[in-house]
Amino acid sequence: MKLSKKERQQRLKETIKMTPFITDEELAKKYGVSIQTIRLDRMELSIPELRERIKSVATYQWNETVKALPLEEVIGEVVDLELDHKAISILDIKDEHVFSRNRIARGHHLFAQANSLAVAVINDELALTAKSEIRFTRQVKEGERVVAKAQVKGNDDKGRTIVEVESVVDQETVFSGVFVMYRSNDEKGEA
Repeated sequence: MKLSKKERQQRLKETIKMTPFITDEELAKKYGVSIQTIRLDRMELSIPELRERIKSVATYQWNETVKALPLEEVIGEVVDLELDHKAISILDIKDEHVFSRNRIARGHHLFAQANSLAVAVINDELALTAKSEIRFTRQVKEGERVVAKAQVKGNDDKGRTIVEVESVVDQETVFSGVFVMYRSNDEKGEA
């Protein structure tokens, strides 16, 4: 059953609030309407386009800076960061990330996004990956957007920080990893 404009716009607002990094194309598919209809709905509701939503999240919620590596060395665009707690990055899979034969993303790009985010979330001048356990759960294709979320879980018995990272495409997990991070300072992060 097709939703009324009012119902669609209400659900659109809720969906964007829950998943602010969703694209107009994904919204159009979800609600069975054209991309142009979604854009018109967003304009009527004063909801900015994706790029502006990303900038807004980064500007207003991200009040800390990455310490363990230069920001330009983080793979993907960091859009949220709370040192020693959580971080989010976005990576759009482009031609340079995929195998030319089948347009599937090379795994090392997904790992690099997750690993660099695990480093970035550490509140220390030096953070290194001591160990990782990773799992790829589905292929990622050219044109897809990977949202990686890192969460600091605490410390192991050696005082190293444990960071869990989950990467999703369209709310489907494509990669997960547990990173055990060495840090140089004596003040270990708290979960």
